[in-house]
Amino acid sequence: MSAPLLAASDRADRDLEARLRAHIEVLASDDFDGREPGTPGEAKTLRYLGRQWYDIGLVSGTNDPGNEWFAPVVLVAREPAFSSAQFLRKGYRTSLSPADMLVLTSGKRSLVRNAPLLFVGRARGVDFSRAELAGRVAVILDGDTPDGERQNVLLAMGASAVLTVLDGPRSIAQVAARRERSGYALADDSLGGDLEAFVSRKAIEALLKGTSHSLDDLEAAAAKPDFAPVALDITATLEATTRETTIHTHNLIGKLRGRRPEAGAVLFLAHWDHFGECGEPTAEDRICNGAIDNASGVAALTEVARRLARMPQMDRDIYFLATTGEELGLLGAHAFAEDPPLPLERIVAAFNIDSVAIAPQGAPFAIVGRGMTSLDADIAKVAKAEHFKLRNNDEANAYVKRQDGWALLQHDIPAVMVTTAYGDIDRMRAFFESDYHRPSDDLVHLSHPLQLGGEVEDVKMLTALGRWFADARKVPLKAR
Repeated sequence: MSAPLLAASDRADRDLEARLRAHIEVLASDDFDGREPGTPGEAKTLRYLGRQWYDIGLVSGTNDPGNEWFAPVVLVAREPAFSSAQFLRKGYRTSLSPADMLVLTSGKRSLVRNAPLLFVGRARGVDFSRAELAGRVAVILDGDTPDGERQNVLLAMGASAVLTVLDGPRSIAQVAARRERSGYALADDSLGGDLEAFVSRKAIEALLKGTSHSLDDLEAAAAKPDFAPVALDITATLEATTRETTIHTHNLIGKLRGRRPEAGAVLFLAHWDHFGECGEPTAEDRICNGAIDNASGVAALTEVARRLARMPQMDRDIYFLATTGEELGLLGAHAFAEDPPLPLERIVAAFNIDSVAIAPQGAPFAIVGRGMTSLDADIAKVAKAEHFKLRNNDEANAYVKRQDGWALLQHDIPAVMVTTAYGDIDRMRAFFESDYHRPSDDLVHLSHPLQLGGEVEDVKMLTALGRWFADARKVPLKAR
């Protein structure tokens, strides 16, 4: 590249970096109070982004005249309200205190009456039949590495409830503190009312006294390769209720019109939401500003839109989606997929942008979701054409379930993240272990200051990907 062209390129990069920083400074300011859904911080966030997108030249992408730009999303927050557990053994009923027992439900109220207990050990690689589990409370050992997945599998297989024995480092108080926060779901979702209970080791040992089993014997049996579930001489009556709060929030959807919308569409997305005031009540700084997570991603999304809007019109429509409720369980992305502005099979590629101000200029790119879609080969072609290095490993896939692209993948939308942020996985891990989801993720207290050099290159790469995938000749629309 000649010296004048190089100088012009450097100026353009500096200008882009300045715009990215300006967006982040606004969105992560205390004035936006942590961008919590359903609060004045949401209204400020969406007004800011909506004005930016309109000025860039986008049009509404909701394809709904009744809700232009802002697609409503209704969430339900449920927090534990009441918990009760009684056990019947040899004709005698025993109640456990809240210090020894906790019962939780994902619904408004759930009740299991006189269900027999079935000990299923550690239930790793669960291999029980529905007939064994149906109508029973599955009793599982927590162990040193509780994961939650085993409990979910047992419930899905027909267990009336799952009772986890806290035989590892966790205590009832620790579980209660972690689960006292609200659980969230889309208002249209049926939460099922699953029951999950936790009991202390001391309490289960006391319950088993006088029966034909002891906890020590059960633990020994569970460690054997030929372990089979053990029916216990106890039945349980478990009940839990929750308090409900309805939250009215929004996805923001913009669009660049293509020449041939019938040829499909490309989607770019980033979540705008964060946690609001999430610091300790006594802390000097309580606002979780979310500078990296995800003001940086929404800033990049906006600048990709600006660059593409300045280019010649493409074949395909390009949609830009700022989602709500990502921090609450990828809920805005699910809402988009469940009530989309276009048929999902017309989306040829979706590129999520999340927490991208991590890597310096020159860092390699990684694909979060590599090998999970048909997009990889074309992404590699674009990276080569743009002279960007692309990691040839799956390290970043360890984080695929922690971002909105995962929600889209569950709806058969080919979605990935292509970013320098995961090009050096240790940098990302350092962020997760320090400022992630804490008040220090702002422009003042970050342990790892914003690295906008990598974000500038993310914007360039994503712009190139938008051009490539919006070209119906380069990427034909395939039936799915």
